[in-house]
Formats: sequence, C-alpha cells, structure tokens
Amino acid sequence: MTTAISETTLYEAIGGRPALVAAVDDFYGRLLADPEISPLFPRGASEKHRAYVVTMLGEALGGRERYRGPDVAAVHRSLAITGAHFERAAAHLVATLDGLGVPSDLADQVVGIVAGLRPAVVAA
Repeated sequence: MTTAISETTLYEAIGGRPALVAAVDDFYGRLLADPEISPLFPRGASEKHRAYVVTMLGEALGGRERYRGPDVAAVHRSLAITGAHFERAAAHLVATLDGLGVPSDLADQVVGIVAGLRPAVVAA
C-alpha cells in the first residue's frame, strides 16, 4: 500500500494569495500610520508596490508566485533604513499576522523568512 504524503507550504498554511493580500494591506496601513516609519514612504505604498510585496512574499513562503520586480536591495539602499526601523516593522508584521489569526508558530516562521529578505540596514 502506497501512501501519498502531502507537504503543506507555509504559503498554503497561512491561506495563500488572499491571505497575503490582506496581510500586506494591513501591514502597510500600520507602517504608514507609524510616525517613525511613515517618512520612509513619502508617496505612500501604491497598489503596484503592494502587488510586488505580495508576489515576493508568495515566492518566499513557498507559493507558485515568482517575483520579477525591482531589485529589493537597490530600491531600499537610499532610504537609510535602520535596525530600529526594521524591528518596528517586524513588530507591525507580527501584529498584522496575529490580527489575521495566523498561529504564532507560523507567524514566527513568516517573520524569520522576511528577516532573511531584508536589505542591509544602516547603524541606528
């Protein structure tokens, strides 16, 4: 008797693309409302920008998405993002995932993957 073993990706476990779209929308709402982080987005976060992030996260979390947008490190290089900025953003991401009902063990995995994607930061 042969048993097929199905492995669920993190992408699928959190709800796939619809969940990522909801998470990215909530996350950017939080970032844009944060007085420490919002100056990094002088023109806000356009639909195109959010779509890039959804696709990039989809790929990173094991979905079939394939990111073909701008080089993330190059785009962020001139923004002078500090470690403190990143920590605040990570806290917003955790709050977003919690608010969407993502179990904490999965949220921790998402944050860890996002941390691995982050561009270099400058000293605080």
